[in-house]
Amino acid sequence: MPSSKRLRATLVALAAATVAAAMTLVPRFAADAQEGAAPTQIEALSEFDGADCDLPPGSPGSNSQLPDPFTSIDGTPITSVSQWECRRAEIKELAESAVYGDKPAPPDSVTGNVSGSNITVNVTDNGQSTSFSASVQTPGGSGPHPAVIVYGGFGADTDAILGAGAAVVNYDPGAVGAEGTGRSNKEGAFYDLYGSNSSTGILMAQAWGVSRIIDVIESSGGNVLTDSTGVTGCSRYGKGAFIAGAFDQRIDLTMPVESGTGGVPAFRSVSQESGAQPLSSAYGEQPWLGDAFGDYTSNPAGLPVDTHQIVGMIAPRGLLVMENPHVDWLGASSGALGALGGREVYRALGAESNISYISDVQNGDHCASRPEWSGPIQQSIRAFLLDSDSAPGVFDVSPNRPADLGQWRNWQTPTLGSDPGETTPPDDTTPPDETTPPDETTPPVEGGCTAEIVVVNDWGSGWQGNVEITAGAESISGWALEWSWPSGQSISSSWNADVSGSGSSVTATDAGWNGPIAAGETRSAWGFIASGQSTSPAVTCTAT
Repeated sequence: MPSSKRLRATLVALAAATVAAAMTLVPRFAADAQEGAAPTQIEALSEFDGADCDLPPGSPGSNSQLPDPFTSIDGTPITSVSQWECRRAEIKELAESAVYGDKPAPPDSVTGNVSGSNITVNVTDNGQSTSFSASVQTPGGSGPHPAVIVYGGFGADTDAILGAGAAVVNYDPGAVGAEGTGRSNKEGAFYDLYGSNSSTGILMAQAWGVSRIIDVIESSGGNVLTDSTGVTGCSRYGKGAFIAGAFDQRIDLTMPVESGTGGVPAFRSVSQESGAQPLSSAYGEQPWLGDAFGDYTSNPAGLPVDTHQIVGMIAPRGLLVMENPHVDWLGASSGALGALGGREVYRALGAESNISYISDVQNGDHCASRPEWSGPIQQSIRAFLLDSDSAPGVFDVSPNRPADLGQWRNWQTPTLGSDPGETTPPDDTTPPDETTPPDETTPPVEGGCTAEIVVVNDWGSGWQGNVEITAGAESISGWALEWSWPSGQSISSSWNADVSGSGSSVTATDAGWNGPIAAGETRSAWGFIASGQSTSPAVTCTAT
């Protein structure tokens, strides 16, 4: 098995010439064709690979729906992988300026030491110096080991992490960005360097500390820890882990747990979700978010970004989002929406299996270790840190806290090509996972349309289906579907269609923007989460 060195998740197969031409924008690729191992991966060049991008000025206007991840500030549609790198840089800039505050460029000097029990970090920048440390717990064996940085000792189950063969780095985020301070007198190692009145919130400050730990790990020579790194945290530390993964492309696996407002949950949705922590509360409880976010607490539509785009910043690297639907304050429906929207970026990059989301859990205790999460945690570590397994690719949304992306977007998801001149037409379905291309050897039906339910994920108590619709010999401007469940199935949530039912009968119609389908084209037009045993009943499709 080739050694892992910041291997990332599947993008698309780029020709060697294309990679060479776009090297300033596109991460490096490394292949692992061994059966059962993680597929083709990418290796980030640095903490932030888009530093050389020439970003257009301006900001998107007010928008009550989730902003389009695939349209640049200047209105240019993103159609290729090489363009995505600079679009990601745009999103980063907007997120820093409006939500989190600036993350400074890598400092002048970072030194330190890694042992089997401790990491020391010494940082100098602009003539100022500071230091902090973290403890290390290795899983045993010869090593060196990949590491998962755990915020404050609370995150993904440490026994599961160690059992999968990764070390645990216990990080005290308060040493870098302290809670319990005012916005004008922030404390911690970050503010030692950049000033106690810095407009950067403590979530970004703490994420900066994670990056400095990675600097030391990478320079240590790999005697104890490899440079395959994950990060996790729960609750306020889940917010921190999420931001750390988004703003450092060297992090191979991000695992936020119950992150709540300021974490994965979409800002626009939180303001409408009953019982969820309001934006003003998340801003005022602690200086977690940047000072500029105060302008948006009562106007989320004015935000130039939302969390689905922050999820997209992590793509195509490993991401496992774990949420608790039993605590209203955590905003799990908004979390599902943020993850669903972000998964569209993974999907556009051809890496749908590298994002997983689980909120259908039984135990309602905050930050508890849950059996529903243990397997995906260990599989994610094996896939993204040890390169010895496939990604979990599970999307298990609690039926009590569903989300409908179709109600929150008016944009479509392209499949990004390997070159600006090569692009695949948009595919309108929200979730993955696998879609079936048109069979060009089969003549289209004479008129109207046909439809088929494709089972893309099955977790026993429920399943996920995509509905593929094929137009006949003539294009259609809309569609209506009917079918009957065979044995007690029911839809708990859906996206990109208006769905109703009575008993075992189901009817669904297009959402307007996804109704037109060209003659002979097959489109994975919408999808749903259903309870019961997975099935693919016969579907009647009528063109409208």
